[in-house]
Amino acid sequence: MARPRVPLLSRERIRDAALVLIDRDGLAEVSMRKLGAELGVQAASLYGHYPNKDDLFDDIATGIMSHVDTSGFDTMSWDRALADWARSYRGALATHPNFVPYLATGPGRRAENLRAADAVHGGLVGAGWPPRYATMIGAATRYLVMGSTVGSFAGGFADDVQVYRDRYPHLNQAHLLRAIADEIDDDSFELALTAFIAGLTATYATVVTAD
Repeated sequence: MARPRVPLLSRERIRDAALVLIDRDGLAEVSMRKLGAELGVQAASLYGHYPNKDDLFDDIATGIMSHVDTSGFDTMSWDRALADWARSYRGALATHPNFVPYLATGPGRRAENLRAADAVHGGLVGAGWPPRYATMIGAATRYLVMGSTVGSFAGGFADDVQVYRDRYPHLNQAHLLRAIADEIDDDSFELALTAFIAGLTATYATVVTAD
């Protein structure tokens, strides 16, 4: 029998299948055995492409982080570049929220994460921020982005008015939130980001301009 022209497995196909599992079942439920079953092969067949699950997850992380745009730090003012980076970062993570806990473990040695961290830090220091502040701003933005992508605040409310009526008088409209969860979550992120940058602008005036 002739060998198939297209290999049954490739790193790309394995990554795509793993993301389907992660999106559907959650990060903790993914194993090489389940992934093999999803692809119609034995788990042992995967190890020729990925030595272990962490190696696979690191490759997935690299793919997600490659969509994060830090180019604004080369062409824009620090505050506009920070806002663009944060929105791009959130957009990349929001496509696979179940994978965010793995990304939250830190950049480690992943090249795409370190590339972004280097661009952000360099852009902020180049704009006059002291290195310690640049580090804290990068970290704080990361906290803001990650917190906004691990789950929906508005989507967590029940759409049954009886859950809130009488017992929680200040939540008498909470049952309406789920229907507009995406809008509320997006606007809430923008509110937090705008307030965050406004606070940084005031700090910049005292920390940088005063020197």
